[in-house]
Amino acid sequence: MPSETPEESSPRVVLGVAGGIAAYKAVEVLRRLRESGFSVTPVLTRDATRFVAPLTFTALAGERARVSLYDDPSTPIPHTRLGQSADVVVVVPTTAHLIARLAAGLADDLLTATILATRAPVLLCPAMHTEMWEQPSVQENLSTLRRRGVMVLEPADGPLAGGDSGPGRLADPAEIAELTTRIVRGYRGPLSGVRVLVSAGGTRESIDPVRVITNRSSGRQGHALATVAARLGAEVTLVTASDLDVALDVARSVRVVRVVSASEMREAVLDRLDSCDVVIMAAAIADFTVPRSEHKLKKADGVPHLELSPTPDVLSEIRERRRPDQIVVGFAAESRDVLANATAKLERKGVDLLVVNDVTVPGAGFEAVTNEVTLLSPTESPTSIARQSKEGVALEVLTRVAVMRERGDR
Repeated sequence: MPSETPEESSPRVVLGVAGGIAAYKAVEVLRRLRESGFSVTPVLTRDATRFVAPLTFTALAGERARVSLYDDPSTPIPHTRLGQSADVVVVVPTTAHLIARLAAGLADDLLTATILATRAPVLLCPAMHTEMWEQPSVQENLSTLRRRGVMVLEPADGPLAGGDSGPGRLADPAEIAELTTRIVRGYRGPLSGVRVLVSAGGTRESIDPVRVITNRSSGRQGHALATVAARLGAEVTLVTASDLDVALDVARSVRVVRVVSASEMREAVLDRLDSCDVVIMAAAIADFTVPRSEHKLKKADGVPHLELSPTPDVLSEIRERRRPDQIVVGFAAESRDVLANATAKLERKGVDLLVVNDVTVPGAGFEAVTNEVTLLSPTESPTSIARQSKEGVALEVLTRVAVMRERGDR
């Protein structure tokens, strides 16, 4: 009879199995994981049991396969216990229905409840017919999950159930087991281990102890970039000029450096330049500053004369000091002749990628919770990113950065 107390010292994998024809391949994944020395707890949905019996997984795992939230006599909260003890949760196969439930945050069975109850990395291995895989709703749900840090091993192109062929075939069990092993050893996504420096927010240049010169930037896009980069496995430092009272979500693992002025932003960024692999300059750094009055300027004294002087061009300094292997991403906020002005900036600044947005468009740019941008690079045609949440835009930008690193563009 299988043991109910698997090896305590072994990394623990919760192997989720959803109700698709590829469920039988989860048996091979389980076998490979056990051969690699992992303790594996199978968690099947009710529909998965229509394809493969729980006893098959129980026999190979050496512990009982779980199916229900309510049939475990050892604990009244099996999803919490499983979620807390897991080193990784892998779902093989992941159906379109399960993807939708996870994107909505549902917890209506043991598997979805376990995924919500874990802080361990989650790997989804989708398998479905091509028409389902290519549905916009499925892809949008996957984008939502990726933004939250869920890893997705995309399906292969090949024979499908019913004699069809195309993208949607479950990835090879050996590939799934190998990626699971990498995750247990620390891999967290396409930016795993990459050192990313993000600047955010609008700097403030003091006129006197009361007044400042600033801009409308809230810092939301930069904070979203830092948050999503951390979820993709990066080691992130965020240099932000956002007001401390602005409630912005920053992942717990992000190192935050608070600055106020353009000169402070420059110093903080350049001090950390040599220690990063990717620099994303999303901050709206003031173009001009003024000599600061020690005391508040009084209206009764008449209209003051403010002599503007340019602030340092931080992006140009980065261009001069960068290492050959660093990727530098710049931002351009434009209000007219958007592509022409942005293209000129791309050439002038020498960045690898320029994120451009028209700040006159409603629902985009400063202070909005959504954004729509165009990505410009020296080697590729412009790419338009449709309006979506700023985390969605961040995922698009960071995915492009990951591809550039993989290709060795720098």
